[in-house]
Amino acid sequence: MSEVEGMDSTRKGSRAPSGDEIERVFDALRNAVLDQRLAPGLQLKEQALADAFGVNRSVVRQAFARLEIYRLVTHEPNRGVFVAHPSAAEGRELFIARRYIEAAIVDLAVTTLKNSDIARLRALVRREREAYEAGDTRKALRLSIDFHLKLAEAAGNTVLASFLDELVSRTPLVVLAHRKDAGPTCTLNEHEQILDAIAARDATRARELMAEHIVHLQGRLALDRSSARAKSDIARLLGLETDSGA
Repeated sequence: MSEVEGMDSTRKGSRAPSGDEIERVFDALRNAVLDQRLAPGLQLKEQALADAFGVNRSVVRQAFARLEIYRLVTHEPNRGVFVAHPSAAEGRELFIARRYIEAAIVDLAVTTLKNSDIARLRALVRREREAYEAGDTRKALRLSIDFHLKLAEAAGNTVLASFLDELVSRTPLVVLAHRKDAGPTCTLNEHEQILDAIAARDATRARELMAEHIVHLQGRLALDRSSARAKSDIARLLGLETDSGA
């Protein structure tokens, strides 16, 4: 190899990562979280991911930085990067936030959604139902997430939609960490009922249905304080854990 070729090779290997590359890695990892393919606490190896995506490690590091903003990963000094493992307390706070934000979203949706928007959302719910009936739980869960995000997008408030995007992105990790059963995380007729209330331009009913829906989602998880405290009693007795209120 000539000196010039060597210099070109060095420049190529150390070039600044492109935004497209970072976005590709970020989207792939975020989608894996949304699809519940990455378990809470799983270590993410920088070099292995760089090799898998065909990018340099700087791209992966910057994708990790974006995922950390979303609280989907945690960086532990001298240990590495891990898929986030939200506590029960974090899960409770997340669902409280979702109740407020999604109530505001459906309140807006009643006045802003066009009939064509409602029709698209109904089609999404039909695909969700078909996926569950076909036994494709992963696809159904992703469509359930899409329902909430597409509803927020159609409501037209980009700030609320952005807040919900972060909360919904974190929800699958709470589900995996604290699930009590393996049933559907969303009840299909509840999505349909919310759309019915929006179509009827009944804001009060839409807010009530969405609040009930979020409460039902939370009810499938072991997030109550008494349950979490009971599980940690032995650890506290042995001096291995302090009571953090989770």
